[in-house]
Amino acid sequence: MTEIVVKMPKKSIKERQQQVLEVLISLLNSETGMQRITTERLAAAVGVSEGALYRYFPSKTKMFEALIERIEFTLTSYINASKRKENTESAVKAILQTILEFAQKNPGVTRILTGHALMFEDKELKARVAKFFDGLELQFVNILQMRKLKEGRAFADERALAGYLVNFCEGQFLRLVRSNFTFNQHQHFEKQWALIKPLFY
Repeated sequence: MTEIVVKMPKKSIKERQQQVLEVLISLLNSETGMQRITTERLAAAVGVSEGALYRYFPSKTKMFEALIERIEFTLTSYINASKRKENTESAVKAILQTILEFAQKNPGVTRILTGHALMFEDKELKARVAKFFDGLELQFVNILQMRKLKEGRAFADERALAGYLVNFCEGQFLRLVRSNFTFNQHQHFEKQWALIKPLFY
């Protein structure tokens, strides 16, 4: 009797790209996430040759850029949801909580945003991360400027306050990485927010 061989459909380039990014972030999430991720190591984890990796992405830099874009998309969707809060103070608090919770749950992402995962990578990736934080600051500026329309009150300097909020986030990211993600942000956030809250009076 002739054995019937069923050929599984090949994955598309887009599916392979998705797979590569998922494996890359899982490596960054692991306890060895602080180690340099070579294309050899990544290819082995994906289950393809190094040459195949370059069919899906022209360089490792492009892989990291694609990851940063995904991070931006995810956090922007969370921020847009938080904007629906009844007032500016509640919206900013919700955004900070969301960002910090995301950072705690995604060590690989946080290692990218602090630059620890990029120490041996192309310097343009560090510029790309800086652009991410510039975008986050701009989102905070827009939210703070909306208070005049929503509540009839304006801040003395929205840009300065937005910069402070971004610095707070970056500081918490660094603390998470430094503690190897043993630091529990939830235990401290309310006390920290009590220090930030007067800025909204």
